[in-house]
Amino acid sequence: MTDILKSLEQTILQRRDAEPDQSYVANLRAKGRAKMAEKLGEEAVESVIAAVQDDKTAMIGEAADLLFHLMVLLADMGLSLDDVTAELARREGLSGLEEKAARGAS
Repeated sequence: MTDILKSLEQTILQRRDAEPDQSYVANLRAKGRAKMAEKLGEEAVESVIAAVQDDKTAMIGEAADLLFHLMVLLADMGLSLDDVTAELARREGLSGLEEKAARGAS
């Protein structure tokens, strides 16, 4: 599973510097980080709608769009999937309530 995400991450990094009319990733980058964040938000809302409607087919597509746009935004910020998985690893073994409380304390 992570192989496809790592492959996608590399594709995103390669396409960032393409001409905006030749690459969706480059087109988003040319529009700026705020537009990337807006697209991520749109995909999140669409994912929520699919979940509420119990539309599994739509949810799969929306989840893929959500991951893609998150990865585009991460790349723009100089972050990687490894950064995110390291944070998930740090949280492993903590209950969600404990982890949330620890964030509030700092």
